[in-house]
Amino acid sequence: MESEIKPLNPIAIDLGPLQVHWYGIIIGVGILLGLLLAMRESERRGLEKETFLDLILYAVPIAILSARIYYVIFQWDYYSQYPGDIIKIWNGGIAIHGALIGSVITAVVFAKKRGISFWKLADIAAPSILLGQAIGRWGNFMNQEAHGGEVSRSFLEGLYLPDWVINQMYINGTYYHPTFLYESLWNFIGVMVLLFLRKVNLRRGELFLSYVIWYSIGRFFVEGLRTDSLMLTDTLRIAQVISIVLILLAIGLIVFRRAKGYANKRYLES
Repeated sequence: MESEIKPLNPIAIDLGPLQVHWYGIIIGVGILLGLLLAMRESERRGLEKETFLDLILYAVPIAILSARIYYVIFQWDYYSQYPGDIIKIWNGGIAIHGALIGSVITAVVFAKKRGISFWKLADIAAPSILLGQAIGRWGNFMNQEAHGGEVSRSFLEGLYLPDWVINQMYINGTYYHPTFLYESLWNFIGVMVLLFLRKVNLRRGELFLSYVIWYSIGRFFVEGLRTDSLMLTDTLRIAQVISIVLILLAIGLIVFRRAKGYANKRYLES
């Protein structure tokens, strides 16, 4: 009976006053696996093994903070009434675009202080970032958020999804599009594409810019299905606007850097 379907418990460990949420664990796993992937590649590219470990100590907290600030800004009507909820990131509500802004700024400053090319760092990190995003979306799954509009159970069964995924998409008596899953799969495919592009030996910076384009294309279409989008106006979804801007900016940077001779080095060059 559908009325008997119970959602998965979003709390992994409950020790009374201390609760550990699956949301945080899953995001942490994504960060860890992305870090290991970047550290392995950075050694191949002639960087010290600790480079990304040092970078992530700054980038992760700044990214989480900027992601939350970004989300709160565009949901200020709510948070101005409930300021105590601003710190409750375990309930969801961190925006990927906000995290990217914080991460990029941190990486630029870090690269300058270490005397390393930002574009070299960004290229190495690109698959790791996308891997972290692919895994992190399953945190949304545990919180039953970032879903799309209403669908039928037969629709979800037609996607050949396991029952535990279908059941988790049953929220308050209704089944919903598993948009978290669509984006996660798009990102996992993107990781494979970026790992392949490493071997193609693109010009420096273009692997990261390819990541920006790939992710933004997927996010634009998935965002159109979601029901919890941050809105710029009544009809404009912020994530879709940002996605279009990022695609155009990334393409423009590829053309500009090639024209000006700023991208003469290749990815596999030291």
